Amino acid sequence: MRPDAASPGRAEGTSYGQILRSSALMGGSSLVALVASVLRTKAIAMLLGPAGVGLASLFGAVGDLARSLSQMGIGSSGVRHMAEAAGSGDTAQAARTAAVLRRVSGLLGLAGGAALVLFSRPISVLTFDHAGHAAEVAWLGAAVFFGVVADGQAAVLQGMRHIRALAGVAVATAVGGTVLGVASVAAWGEAGIVPSLVATAFVTCAAAAWQARRLGLPAQRVEMQALWPAAGALLKLGIAFMASGLLVTGAGYAVRTLVLRLSGLEAAGLYQGAWMVGGVYVGFILQAMSSDFYPRLVAAANDDARTNRLVNEQAQVSLLLAGPGVLATLTLAPLALTLLYSHRFDGAAEVLRWLCLGMAMRVVTWPMGFIIVARGHRLLFLSADFIWALAHVAAAWLGLHHFGLAGAGMAFFASYVLHAAVVYPIVRRLSGFRWSPGNLRTGGAMLGMAGACFVGFVLLPTAWAAAFGAALTAASTVLALHRLLALAPVAVLPSPVRRLLALFTAPGRVAAEEPRA
Repeated sequence: MRPDAASPGRAEGTSYGQILRSSALMGGSSLVALVASVLRTKAIAMLLGPAGVGLASLFGAVGDLARSLSQMGIGSSGVRHMAEAAGSGDTAQAARTAAVLRRVSGLLGLAGGAALVLFSRPISVLTFDHAGHAAEVAWLGAAVFFGVVADGQAAVLQGMRHIRALAGVAVATAVGGTVLGVASVAAWGEAGIVPSLVATAFVTCAAAAWQARRLGLPAQRVEMQALWPAAGALLKLGIAFMASGLLVTGAGYAVRTLVLRLSGLEAAGLYQGAWMVGGVYVGFILQAMSSDFYPRLVAAANDDARTNRLVNEQAQVSLLLAGPGVLATLTLAPLALTLLYSHRFDGAAEVLRWLCLGMAMRVVTWPMGFIIVARGHRLLFLSADFIWALAHVAAAWLGLHHFGLAGAGMAFFASYVLHAAVVYPIVRRLSGFRWSPGNLRTGGAMLGMAGACFVGFVLLPTAWAAAFGAALTAASTVLALHRLLALAPVAVLPSPVRRLLALFTAPGRVAAEEPRA
């Protein structure tokens, strides 16, 4: 097989079945998370309005940035180390790696939480232009501690490819975080935003720890003198991951701050609403990709042919799964904002459509970028992320000045067009990667339909544009379903998904592919 092509259809050795199975598991948990998110965001929007949503987004951005800085990249480097340990077949080595991950994540979580408490006043001034929220920022330190500890536990699960356990953590977080979060905001108003973030982080930490304990790895005692060399190996790669994550979350923080400073708190709320709606479906795809695809790619990192085949197969499935969702969001933008928030968020429809185009490009670039990460080229992937972050923030500054809030969405789309142009030559040189003919056709069709739908809302009356978008959404759904069913047997999917597919496929098709007892 050529290293730059993916095998068509159901050829033996392809990973389509594994991709669809993990996507179905993570997609199911993400569906629960989506329902919980709808309830949570709807409640917060109704209780606090756009200004309250904007305040919540800024607290969330501060917490995410502090968490990314505090964990020093051990979430990603830990996955790599756990995948290597699990692949060796040495249970003792896997247990030692897991024990080191837990210990290091606990220490880093404590340090990060303490730092947020110590610097709460300047952080409040930097974010809100006054020190009035210093106490809330300090309390975010608890969310950072629980979040970093949860990252270490999740790295153990992901590195050992326990996708079902990861899905369980996502469900527990969605349900528990929503119940506690809405209760906090209902009881205390804006003062309940930070307690809701702390509660969600605690639920995530508890669920991840419980699932990791169920793996049955033998207990390993790690003495302090043995901890430092092992921690050094984790942090050597982790610092590069941390810097990359810091660039991504830092860019998000910077853009939200620019929106706040240049367009006001209500505009920040509108942008956050559009961001949540635009990213919710594609987030399912990217989460499934990072959960299962990265450990598999690490195992194939020294084999160009296998690496390129895996990336093309992952990209094929991701494009097919993401296309209909992106088109549906483009078409139903105002309705989606009203359902998730309220009619007061109608002004975010234009920025939402730009964000959808950016999310479509994100699906294209992510599988390629994993080649750089899996091969441990720290400087290369850090440089690519730096270029993306710089372009995103600079374009947002220009866009907000010239086009208002919609300019922030334009900046996101432009940044991922640039990211694709930067990453492709890098991976072409690293592994000889090139897009398979099937991916060129699939990507061209999906991106073309998304572009046509976007242009329709610019040129046509709203009713005609919506009808055109609905037709494109239906066409993309039929295309995606037909192609996915041709790539892998339905039997690889969980039974609830098979029953759902039976409603849209020829009678007997799914039943014929049920696994035999």
